[in-house]
Amino acid sequence: MLLTLTGGSGAGKTTLAHALTATAPQLSTQLLHGDAYYFETPERGGVWMRDDAGVPHLDYGMPQSVDLRRLTHDTEVALAKAAVVIVEGLFAHHVAPAPHWPRLGIFLDLPADLRLVRKIQRKCLHHGFPLETLLCNYLHHRRAAHERHVEPARAHSDLILDGTLPTDTLARQVWSRAGLLRVDDAWKSA
Repeated sequence: MLLTLTGGSGAGKTTLAHALTATAPQLSTQLLHGDAYYFETPERGGVWMRDDAGVPHLDYGMPQSVDLRRLTHDTEVALAKAAVVIVEGLFAHHVAPAPHWPRLGIFLDLPADLRLVRKIQRKCLHHGFPLETLLCNYLHHRRAAHERHVEPARAHSDLILDGTLPTDTLARQVWSRAGLLRVDDAWKSA
């Protein structure tokens, strides 16, 4: 089974993906992070913008900046080995392996203000990214990119989760919708 976990930056996709692998119902799982599939140089692909100093930077808000061919290939390889493959990332819903794999498309919904707060905490407070740059990027580009490229995935998702709920609650909702129920600390197929 393929679980694609999509939602805005800061919605909690990675946290939920780790919770899903930790609570997997006695099935082999593999997790693929969409962030590992962004193009690394302009020569390889992606959408690149130049900053005020003329330095090119990858536009992480564009699906064309993700090597979807490689991500889809790695997803198919993982599906051949693991019972459950979780692909998480802004554009996870674009992964298109062969249609015979059962798939559950998940959209993790969190209000924009809370996503922005989480992003500031993660990037600025924990990793030293300049707050002014983050806010400028958000106001002038990332907010519109989210509406144009991420938000439409909601309409194509099988399950929309409330990102304000505790992660363990969300994981239970996913496993339940995937057709696996937990009964007295034992998992069984629904």
